[in-house]
Amino acid sequence: MHSHPEPPRSGTQLLPMAENGQKVVLAAVSLQAHAFKAMMRYQIETLAFLRHRCEQDIKLADDLIGGPEFNDAFEVVSTFLQNAASEYVTEAGKVATLTSKLASEAAGLVRKEARTAIEDIAVRTVA
Repeated sequence: MHSHPEPPRSGTQLLPMAENGQKVVLAAVSLQAHAFKAMMRYQIETLAFLRHRCEQDIKLADDLIGGPEFNDAFEVVSTFLQNAASEYVTEAGKVATLTSKLASEAAGLVRKEARTAIEDIAVRTVA
């Protein structure tokens, strides 16, 4: 992802704790940005699904108006409900897949931040 900028080296050295604090803050901001992106992905997926379902609701109304007999109305509603149930199950699968992907990305980000912190501590210990 993004590399964290080094703290300023202007004549005075920051205390090691202050430097680590900056890195912790930068890591926290990075995680918040990741969470924000994840939330936006969920919203995009949800809104796309809801739009499709609303379009199907309008189609149901049109189909009901167009059918002259009661049996036709029963079949139209039955087909609508069957399709809706199937689409909700499919959407739940998409959300589960998205959740898994986002959790994996977050875990990778945390691992990277931890590895960077460990390497920084090792470099300071050797120096």
